[in-house]
Amino acid sequence: MEGNNSSSDQLRAKEIYKVTFVGSAVNALLVVVKFVAGLLGHSAAMIADAIHSLSDFITDIIVVLFVRISNKPQDKTHDYGHGKYETLATLIIGLILLGVGLGVFWNGAGEIYRVVVKGETLEKPGMIAFWAAVASILFKEALYHYTIRSSRRLESKALIANAWHHRSDVFSSVGTAVGIGGAILLGKEWIILDPIAAVVVSFFICKVAVQLAKPCFDELMEVSLPEDTEQQIINAIGEFPEVSDPHHLRTRRIGNYSAVELHMRMKGDTPLAKAHDTATAVERRIKALLGPKTIVSIHLEPVKEKPSLDSKSVSGNKQVSEK
Repeated sequence: MEGNNSSSDQLRAKEIYKVTFVGSAVNALLVVVKFVAGLLGHSAAMIADAIHSLSDFITDIIVVLFVRISNKPQDKTHDYGHGKYETLATLIIGLILLGVGLGVFWNGAGEIYRVVVKGETLEKPGMIAFWAAVASILFKEALYHYTIRSSRRLESKALIANAWHHRSDVFSSVGTAVGIGGAILLGKEWIILDPIAAVVVSFFICKVAVQLAKPCFDELMEVSLPEDTEQQIINAIGEFPEVSDPHHLRTRRIGNYSAVELHMRMKGDTPLAKAHDTATAVERRIKALLGPKTIVSIHLEPVKEKPSLDSKSVSGNKQVSEK
């Protein structure tokens, strides 16, 4: 069974690498094209877009490095595996994306300040910058769909983060295309549309970054699984009439799988073999609910006997209370 899991993990890692390498090749090409188009086309928005694509390329490298680590099996120092390395990679991607968004905002806002407050004149962007933005939209949207489909099939948070990084590049390029196109077509007084587009796009980038980073931060801080998921676990245990009173339920995410710890009760005279079989059946039911890689720890306790209200027990309780 462990051999099958190991083989499956290796296959999953290879698929993630394949998807990431495709994205890296496209990003590397776009970085060069956008920087050249931004410089030749005198477009601040296109240069900002090029920086965004460069951040995409960097996050591709992060995904490859961290996914390789996260797929390592359990060892003496990592009893629960290395799954959180993938979560850490996703968090880093989110933070990089946030930094890119803030950088794009700062650059665009600076251009607007120089035009509106200082009265400086911006150079009119060229058509080469506009067509580079259009090409970026087409390539990155196709890359987004390719990556998001793969991320769902492989259940990879890092790939989901990378897919949204691609989509944020689409948002960036759409804003860039609109700004550059407006600056070219509407005349000299509208050249300010170029940096305005960069500022608007920066808000979309920052929003995506926060949406990616927050759940990863929660996981690294050991936040429990959602309340409805924990209720599903309790309901699943209720399907077994021989157990009762599930309590001390503790849950958390570890990368692309979950860990569940709980206590439950059985009759005190239950044979050990039957108690073991029942606990194993409950474990399998939870794994069927949350995934085969779920780590389940079950602690069995005897059913609490209600104290009898005969004269001796009442008398004994009285004596204790008087003392």
